[in-house]
Amino acid sequence: MASGWASDGAVQDQIDSTVNDGVARVRNAVGQGESEAFCLECGEPIPEARRQALKGVKFCVNCQSKLDQQQHTASLYNRRGSKDSQLR
Repeated sequence: MASGWASDGAVQDQIDSTVNDGVARVRNAVGQGESEAFCLECGEPIPEARRQALKGVKFCVNCQSKLDQQQHTASLYNRRGSKDSQLR
């Protein structure tokens, strides 16, 4: 059932978009490539065990925790389907 300007599948499209954004965010967070020997944020050495455990690690545990916290609080809301974003 369509309501107003929305198509019949608008709600499902918004759900799918939110899920796809979340999957893309996680895929980007997974390390790739060569691990760094020193943290790119603070310059402290990254322990060998961490470098072996995580492929492509770039940050020490403390800096990675801070970055994860910032990303988590940044935006979990899909503005693409938001009425407010369409009005601006």
